[in-house]
Formats: sequence, C-alpha cells, structure tokens
Amino acid sequence: MDTVVSGIRPTGNLHLGNYFGAVRAFTQMQNEYNCFFFIADWHSLTTHPHPDNIVRSTNTILAEYLACGIDPEKATIYIQSDVREVVELYLYLNMNAYLGELERTTSFKEKARQQPNNVNAGLLTYPTLMAADILMHKAVKVPVGKDQEQNMEMARKFARRFNTIYGVDFFVEPQSYALGDRALKVPGLDGSGKMGKSEGNAIYLIDDAKTITKKVMRAVTDAGPTEPNSPRPEPIANLFTLMEIVSSPEVYKHFSDSYNDCSIRYGDMKKQLAEDICSFSAPIRERILELNSDEAYLRQVAKLGAEKARESASKTLEEVRQIIGFRHR
Repeated sequence: MDTVVSGIRPTGNLHLGNYFGAVRAFTQMQNEYNCFFFIADWHSLTTHPHPDNIVRSTNTILAEYLACGIDPEKATIYIQSDVREVVELYLYLNMNAYLGELERTTSFKEKARQQPNNVNAGLLTYPTLMAADILMHKAVKVPVGKDQEQNMEMARKFARRFNTIYGVDFFVEPQSYALGDRALKVPGLDGSGKMGKSEGNAIYLIDDAKTITKKVMRAVTDAGPTEPNSPRPEPIANLFTLMEIVSSPEVYKHFSDSYNDCSIRYGDMKKQLAEDICSFSAPIRERILELNSDEAYLRQVAKLGAEKARESASKTLEEVRQIIGFRHR
C-alpha cells in the first residue's frame, strides 16, 4: 500500500471543519493506505507555548483523533517529538536548504508579519521540518490544503536535491493528495469563509448541546428573501451548507423550499440545525470525554504509535547516514 503522512499542530480542539474537511477522510484512508498521522508538537514551538499547554494540547488532539474513529491498530498515530529521528533528518535537509528560497516562502512571510517580535529560525525552516516529517516515511501521498502547496513543492525540491547531490534514487517525490469527494468545505458561523478557530466561527467536537445551540442561534442571517427563488447571500448559503452536511435530506428540503417561497423563519431553521449538529456530535463528544479521563490508554496509544513510527524512521535514517557518508564505528 502507498504511504500517506499527515500532521496537525496541537493548537486547540478539533471542530466540524476539521472533521468533515480531513479527519473523516482519514478514517476511510486508514483502510486503504499505510497511514501515519502525527501531532506536530515541534512545529508548535515557533509560537513559544507554555510547557503545560504542549502536553495538554497534544493529548487533546490524540483523544479527538481516536474519538473520531482513527484506529491505532490500522494507522500509526504518533506524537512528533517521540520520533527523534525526524530532527536528525531535519538537520541534514537544512544543510542543503538555502536562505533565499526559505525566505521567499509565503508561510514564512505571513508568519513573520503576524508575529514580528518572534521571527525565529523555526519559522524560517518550517518547510524543511515539514519535509523531514514526510520524507522520513517515504510518503507518496500527503493530504494538504492549497495553503500548503508551496511547502509541498519545497519537500519535493529537497527530495530531488538530496538525490542529485548524492547521486542516488532514494527519496520519492511526495505528491499532494486532494481528498476530493471524501472531504467537505465547512463554512463558519460568522457569515463568510470556512470554519476556523476564530471567535464565534467554529463548532468544536467537544462542545456540549447548550454551547452548540448558543453558537448556532447567534449565526449571521439577514431580513429574509423578498422574492421567490432569490439567490442566497453567503451567510444564508453557509447555514444551508451546514444543514446539508448534518441534517436529513427531508429537513434540508423543507427549509430550502420555505426559503424559495419566502416563508422561511430563520429562528426555526437555526433551532433545527442546532438539534441536528448536537445529534451528530454527541457520540463523538461522549467518546472524547471518556478518552480524556483515561490517560493510561492515551499513553499506551502514543507509545504504540512511537514504536511503529520509529521503526519506519530509523530504517530511513540509517540509509540516509550511509548515503551521506556517516558510518557506524
């Protein structure tokens, strides 16, 4: 089976956008590919998180991945910092990465603008660490969004450069993998764009029914249609997209028809949407709470994942050392 690698920074709870945009697809892919799903705690150091937050956030993502259906017996789920081989490959790749090309990456320029008082070397070399994560397992496919496509091209460039410098055909060039019909773009509640972690925009998988209802009832709407079959403004179209994702076809059709004949009441639509989101997320939330209270099991899963990831990583790294010229003494 082809190898797939995907990582997520531990920067908070997963939301519906994460689930329908990627995680649900991962639960399908684990049956079709050799999957490595990791929690990128080293990447999070570019923002200087507090030590307690690193541990807590890492456990949060681990529990939520498991609650969503990623199976540690089918896929390798691991914490990035448990696989120290990645850092050594990161070092080797950095030796062949050039300052100019790293400074030109969009991700570096955006992060430098967002945190002008913390433009650290980790931000600059983010593409080489990402490449090390991918190349370490010789991944063929990497599920990424459009915002990461430049960094994926960097990973391919580093693979080619390594092969060229040492005259080998060792690293495959990883390809961006579009989830296609496996993934959905989930809109936010603030009237525009996709669901993210900004205030008032997201519904988290850990949210309880009261919180979900409160968020949905505050979602942006308008005065309602004044003519039959009117185009739907973005905030209204977003609500219908959410309903199409979580509600039954009959419910969606009812409110779509009422919008088209100008009889819709947004309050009723929001109440139904909140109920349907609660029904969908309740089993996941219950499982998250169970897992969060079982630290021993989370440690066991992390340990299993680290062992499997290090087995793959150590094999690659040993070959890399041989190619570069380092020998065991």
